Amino acid sequence: MMKIAVSATAPGLDAEVDPRFGRCQHFVIVDPESMEFETLDNSSAMASGGAGISTAQTLAEKGVEVVLTGNCGPNAYQTLSAGEVQVVTGASGRIRDAIEAYKSGKLQPNAQPSVGSHYGVGMGGGRGMGRGMGPGTISRAAPETTTTDQEIEALRFQTESMAKQLDDIQRRIAELCRKT
Repeated sequence: MMKIAVSATAPGLDAEVDPRFGRCQHFVIVDPESMEFETLDNSSAMASGGAGISTAQTLAEKGVEVVLTGNCGPNAYQTLSAGEVQVVTGASGRIRDAIEAYKSGKLQPNAQPSVGSHYGVGMGGGRGMGRGMGPGTISRAAPETTTTDQEIEALRFQTESMAKQLDDIQRRIAELCRKT
């Protein structure tokens, strides 16, 4: 049985792919043939450092063969590669759709990390006075071998992710306003 781990915003196949690897809240581990799955809470999401490496080690130990995520930094990428886990970035939408995109060949394994170090650190996970509601880190630290098309695609993906985050914030504001 093949195991594919997908970074997820919530448990289940209808959850959205989280664009962050090391700091996502959950992983949905799926058998792509039967679509049976289990959800793994990411205990490294709030780590002060080394979240990508720790998360990568956990997934490799669980026998995961492929990781689907939005972005993957160099330390996590190296750790996954050392564990013979293929890394596929650029995944978005619902988990089940990302699995189908992978199975149909629309998503291909990466030959290198998709972003620079510490990419996902500022993307809504903060616990200070700002409550993690800021726009996050905009990374320009992509590898130098990134093509213009790849950069455009990464920026489009980041735009979609930020739009979703803004929608979530606006929805929460509306909920809070209704309670007062």
